[in-house]
Amino acid sequence: MNDRYRYGDARPGNPTVAYTERPQLRDIRKTLPLRVLSEADFAHWQRYGYVIVKQAVPSEQVRRTVDFLWAFQQLDPARPEQWDQPELRSHAMAELNGSGMVEAYQNQTLWDNRQSRRVYEAFVDIWDETALWVTIDRANLNTPNRGARRFGGFIHWDADTTLDPLPVNVQGVLALSDTREESGGFQCIPELFEHFAAWRAQAPQDRNPWRPDLDTPGAVPWPPRFIPMQAGDLLIFNSLLAHGIKPNLSADGVRLAQYISFTPADEANQALRRQRVQSWYRREAAQGHAFPGDPRRWEQTRYPRAALSDLGERILGLRNWGDGARAFDPASEFDAEPVSTQGA
Repeated sequence: MNDRYRYGDARPGNPTVAYTERPQLRDIRKTLPLRVLSEADFAHWQRYGYVIVKQAVPSEQVRRTVDFLWAFQQLDPARPEQWDQPELRSHAMAELNGSGMVEAYQNQTLWDNRQSRRVYEAFVDIWDETALWVTIDRANLNTPNRGARRFGGFIHWDADTTLDPLPVNVQGVLALSDTREESGGFQCIPELFEHFAAWRAQAPQDRNPWRPDLDTPGAVPWPPRFIPMQAGDLLIFNSLLAHGIKPNLSADGVRLAQYISFTPADEANQALRRQRVQSWYRREAAQGHAFPGDPRRWEQTRYPRAALSDLGERILGLRNWGDGARAFDPASEFDAEPVSTQGA
């Protein structure tokens, strides 16, 4: 896989897409007409590092995803007394422990959201190009953070902010529930993104590249902001935006979301392409430091392989963007090989 910025095995971010040498996203001058975002949306994106696409997926699709996540987590939305369950496996990225991550990656409903035309075209607006690959990522079901599920929230970057040139990447979260500040959800520091160059120039040389110092008075002069969303909304954010999850301090509220992003396709990278297609074909978790997988292996044993549309095959990497041909036959490639034990 592409490791342009040499994060090593413990790097944050998603290794199912490539980190590419491109102009900073805040500096892109559009050459393609906007498909989903308005001019005001795009200006907000470039200034503050995030934008919300309203109703990126329809309500019935949201409901199917929500129903799947409750069933996968073996929780009943009508029985809050059973929600205080410890996670099946601890995260190597310790700040994620207790945050409600759902180790499902390949279910049909997750792929239906990824291959939604409106979701894809929103990222075309962001990158100003059409040949994109989607991240292989998971979801979130965060019940109140108490008892066995205590979680204090966090703010971090999924990029090394001391590098020169700075990394170029984008992330996204699809809201599957309406969010309120007390029930938690996405939080970020837009003003830090807006003034990042000036802030970085005067910041200590030995600062943490992955986490802004919010404990030292004056180190970051802007507080994190909670960003409210409605079910079906897609929030796209620049990886240089300091962001994180606000804890769920409500009595009985639940935050549900799916993580979806796109980057330019890297079709010449055959190792990465093969890894991505294999993960879909075998219903495996993403590979990487941040993705522990489901120790029950339910996606392999209880759910069928997701059916992909033509767009779905292209954003996975199974089908070429240029000529539309399939790059290879996954059955002949993967059926004869040993199945990964990741997540076991």
